Amino acid sequence: MIGVLALQGGFAAHGNALREIGCAVREVRTPRDLEGIDGLVLPGGESTTMLRLLGELERALDDFVRAGHPVLATCAGLILAAKTVTDPEQRSFGWIDVAVARNAWGRQVDSFSATDDAGAPLVFIRAPRITERGRDVEVLATFEGEPILVRQRNLYGATFHPELTTDRSLHRRVFGDMRGA
Repeated sequence: MIGVLALQGGFAAHGNALREIGCAVREVRTPRDLEGIDGLVLPGGESTTMLRLLGELERALDDFVRAGHPVLATCAGLILAAKTVTDPEQRSFGWIDVAVARNAWGRQVDSFSATDDAGAPLVFIRAPRITERGRDVEVLATFEGEPILVRQRNLYGATFHPELTTDRSLHRRVFGDMRGA
């Protein structure tokens, strides 16, 4: 069972992507919703709004992540998971040793589709840019030479929206061995 943080943002599209690869999905809105979950998606949306809506869920999420479960954090989810957030600064969880600049690929009207440097499809919507990364952070994909997909331990952080393409390779990479779980 894979949980998708469902407070705000693009959680439904992630749920659909996970179901397409055979995963059972649960929307996560309370600490209790994390019980029995094997992995988690932090979706895109508005990171400051998500922070305001978390309430008692924040500590439960932190415990879940630190327990080593696989987590995919996309766009605003990466902003929440980052060590440092700029443009403007905001609080974050510090789970992935990266600094991100919010909306650095442009405003909503600047949203675009492209392919990464290896040819995989991408959708950027008010996407953050990874401006710094720690030495334990592995770059898994780049766009025009810049990191757009990183991994540190059990956490994957994407500046783009894989759920809005037909390519399910990232969801499979993170959660594929949990099909039917």
